[in-house]
Amino acid sequence: MSTSALAAQVCFILVEPSHPGNIGSAARAIKTMGFRDLRIVNPREADYREHEEAIAYATSSADVLAASRNYTSLLEALEDVSFAWAMSGYDREFGPAIEPVRSVAGKATSFIAQGQGRVAFVFGCERTGLSNEQMALCQGGAAIPADPECTSLNLSQAVQIMAYEMHMAMLDPAKLHDGLYDWQERFAHEKLAGPAAVEGFLEHFEQAMIHCGALDPKEPKLFMPRVRRLFSRTQMTQPEVDLLRGVCGQIISPKESRAGRKCGKKKI
Repeated sequence: MSTSALAAQVCFILVEPSHPGNIGSAARAIKTMGFRDLRIVNPREADYREHEEAIAYATSSADVLAASRNYTSLLEALEDVSFAWAMSGYDREFGPAIEPVRSVAGKATSFIAQGQGRVAFVFGCERTGLSNEQMALCQGGAAIPADPECTSLNLSQAVQIMAYEMHMAMLDPAKLHDGLYDWQERFAHEKLAGPAAVEGFLEHFEQAMIHCGALDPKEPKLFMPRVRRLFSRTQMTQPEVDLLRGVCGQIISPKESRAGRKCGKKKI
């Protein structure tokens, strides 16, 4: 299943949010991670979609804000959800057990990939979080590990972290990511340089370093072994080797001096 297909089975639910700006920020948070399904339960501002602050904070995600659905109860918002995780900063005597968001993201992704249905992440209001009754409507609990001396996060920040963890968990190891990360493969078509090409470059590099005075051939010490170790930590492509050899050639014989020789003139 592709990343976008997985993401379509994830929704983020904000219960009784007080500030329209947080709703707009949440819309932006989930869209940047590839999600679109934002649900709002009984917001303080009923017309939050048109609220100036919400629109401003949503920026390029105003479409997610506009498309968000408004519900009168959490149970109604969960109607088509197969598994819901309540977001909470602390464990409670009653309600689902709390797990770190990273492990929750892995479980949620597996749940969707196995065709078990839609999942939801439920966030409480800014001041008091989710009530015990709202927690009880969810089968699982998720918490963001934080410094015990400062565990409080802004609502939209918490949404961003959960969306990020889900996004990372859903990335296809085969890179079937619907073009979201083409930049990661921008050099994938380039052929790797073989041992002979790398060795030829290292010899050329050594000549260039001697020519410019960086390497004393009488006392080379560990210069070249360290250079060799440096380049062994990367997998150079043939175009990269060609580029570096061009730099070495320029160090040994600058273009200006070559042009002078071609004209039969000795440069002063």
